[in-house]
Amino acid sequence: MIAILARSLLCLALIGAAALTVAEARQSAAETVKISRFSGKPLPRFESLRYSAVHGRQGPHLDHKILWRYEREGLPMLIVRETHGWRRVRDPDGDEVWMQARMLSETRTALITRDIELKREPMSEARSKAQIKSGVIAELSTCETGWCRVKIGRQTGWVPQSDLWGTQVETDNL
Repeated sequence: MIAILARSLLCLALIGAAALTVAEARQSAAETVKISRFSGKPLPRFESLRYSAVHGRQGPHLDHKILWRYEREGLPMLIVRETHGWRRVRDPDGDEVWMQARMLSETRTALITRDIELKREPMSEARSKAQIKSGVIAELSTCETGWCRVKIGRQTGWVPQSDLWGTQVETDNL
């Protein structure tokens, strides 16, 4: 009877260890960073529009139809794929197009997604420096514990990361 109980406990321990190993493997796979063979940079990643007029095309060549004309220099774009000289990007509305790589800049920006206050410190109780409207593009400095340090015009301060598009790379649909 004791031998059967010991074997049962051993089996349960082995099953538990196997389940833990599978969970760790899934987590490790989710954290694996894909590096592009074209740029040597991670995918996905954020970059921003280098110019105030950039065409988004149906495919990665100048012969492809123009689907969008973006007219906001600094607008953050999520790069989801690459080919030689071209980037497949997702805009803040979720649309995906191809752009020439030279139309993008590594300058990190973020789009303010709702009217907020620019705070002096990274906490909701901190004094406000300015009111920021939805749709404003901010230069992104650093993010920590749910807050990001940004520069908007001459003002520098902190905003909640949840109110920015361009800071968190979501890979669920890639």
